[in-house]
Amino acid sequence: MPPRLFVDHPLRTLGDVFALPPGAARHVQVLRLQPGDAVTLFDGHGGEWSAHIAAIDRRDVQVELLAHCERECEASVAVTLALAMPANDRMDALVEKATELGAAAIQPLLTERSVLRLAGERARKRQAHWQAIAVAACEQCGRNRVPQVHAVQGLAEWLTDLAPAVQHRARLLLGWREAAGWAQAISNIGTSLILLSGPEGGLTMDEEGAARLRGFACVTLGPRVLRADTAPLAALAAISLRSA
Repeated sequence: MPPRLFVDHPLRTLGDVFALPPGAARHVQVLRLQPGDAVTLFDGHGGEWSAHIAAIDRRDVQVELLAHCERECEASVAVTLALAMPANDRMDALVEKATELGAAAIQPLLTERSVLRLAGERARKRQAHWQAIAVAACEQCGRNRVPQVHAVQGLAEWLTDLAPAVQHRARLLLGWREAAGWAQAISNIGTSLILLSGPEGGLTMDEEGAARLRGFACVTLGPRVLRADTAPLAALAAISLRSA
């Protein structure tokens, strides 16, 4: 299978020859590809292109588009994963695995019990870092649509900014207080879902109450207490497997 490379501009015209962006060019050089070698390109907005290396020099890698394929492998439910950021490298791994499991968007949140607290330039750099991880995960797993990693927000601010709940877009909160069973909760969620997951120890009662007021229904994944970086991935996997 040819290497898959993300290109951050629209791919549209058969026969186009252009220079790969620096990240993709470095990937080609690391793999020691040569002129004539096949690659697969995608721009994150659906479909993919077969292409080949047209020329390589010390600074640039030129590719030529050969044919477009409409192939898609998106989940049947578009899930926005909103989660309190776990500390250390767990958020990196979570973004990677959530992308592989089909998350359509990822919203990093600050909550009262959050350990990782980011703001300003540091938050912007981490957002860019996580977006790059999502791109790399798409290259690896075969997705042609890159989930957007949104800017870090406080939970209260994010809840306030949410549009009013609508029938076709379900809202679920992973928790255990007055929670419905998982099978019951997802039996009729439609094609779009916002999944909210708290930090280690969960959301406070006030935070959970604020989420409920914005249309979130509490749902449990079972009798075991899952880590903050395990629970959302378990939920994503369960949703993805519904249509496997």
